[in-house]
Amino acid sequence: MVGKGNLRAEDLNLCFEKLMMLGGNGIRKGGVKMEGGIITEWKDIPTELLLQIVSLVDDKTVIMASGVCRGWRDAICLGLTHLSFSWCSKNMNNLVLSLAPKFTKLQSLILRQDKPQLEDHAVETIANCCHDLQVLDLSKSFKLSDSSLYALAHGCPNLSKLNISGCSAFSDSALAYLASFCRKLKVLNLCGCVKAASDSALQAIGCYCSQLQSLNLGWCDNVSDVGVMSLAYGCPDLRTLDLCGCVRITDDSVIALANRCLHLRSLGLYYCQNITDRAMYSLAHSRVKKTSMWESVKEINDEDGLRTLNISQCTALTPPAVQAVCDSFPALHTCSGRHSLIMSGCLNLMSVHCACAFHAHRTASNVAHPAH
Repeated sequence: MVGKGNLRAEDLNLCFEKLMMLGGNGIRKGGVKMEGGIITEWKDIPTELLLQIVSLVDDKTVIMASGVCRGWRDAICLGLTHLSFSWCSKNMNNLVLSLAPKFTKLQSLILRQDKPQLEDHAVETIANCCHDLQVLDLSKSFKLSDSSLYALAHGCPNLSKLNISGCSAFSDSALAYLASFCRKLKVLNLCGCVKAASDSALQAIGCYCSQLQSLNLGWCDNVSDVGVMSLAYGCPDLRTLDLCGCVRITDDSVIALANRCLHLRSLGLYYCQNITDRAMYSLAHSRVKKTSMWESVKEINDEDGLRTLNISQCTALTPPAVQAVCDSFPALHTCSGRHSLIMSGCLNLMSVHCACAFHAHRTASNVAHPAH
């Protein structure tokens, strides 16, 4: 992505000089000799070389460079595919309105904000001009309404990654409409979208977005088993699902995920206090089911299956059930520095330990009692 470096605008000259030395056959008085002739001014830089230069500077400098001359503007706007405006603390809305019609080849656009600036007409401009967009981050855009989602549905059908976390004004009908058009979605962040993330919206996502791999539903407390089960049946390739704070879900949601989403790697159930041992045993059994599907494979990779599980504040769980999950998935760790089985607030689960603890105990025992 453009902007990986931390160079300032005044460092652009240094980038230019270095790249000229690499690209030319030597420096001569009055310019740099290139295969196509002598470069005497910035505007004469070949497009390929200009794009190399802007790849070394931050996004703010890239935008400044696009205003140097028409040649630079055309080269940068047509050659740039990734851009972030998250550095813009004010006037982001006007900046997007002026630049979106120029940067029409963008595939990734980050519009993350510390304070809400974006308005619907800016997103509508993006949807009208940037039809190749695949990655879009609109997190914390509190001013946006359903109009933005409707515009994106029609203008950006290739979206594969969308972050609208904290966009609390979106409705579930608008989200369902977006899902029906953006069927290539693989990563979707709806954290805090209390109105948008309803069971009906999740049913639409399960119906249309079969390629979905990652979904964040944190603190979407309107979600129930109906919505999660629709996801489990419609999105079998789910790898990461955050249900933290989804207080209405029960064991039925986890059982459906365990049975249908055999590629699940990360599951967040923080504060889901209706979850009981029944859900844990279904997760543990899913490992056995997956292994039976690969009977011809002699060894199953320990990294297969769950790698992260958050059951903090799930106070109904008992140690035997959680230990069964831990035993089924060796990638889950309770040991210091590797906490991927997160159980804070569950004092009754203090006796649950990962394989590392047993190995450490065995090693210590062997040292303390050496064989005679």
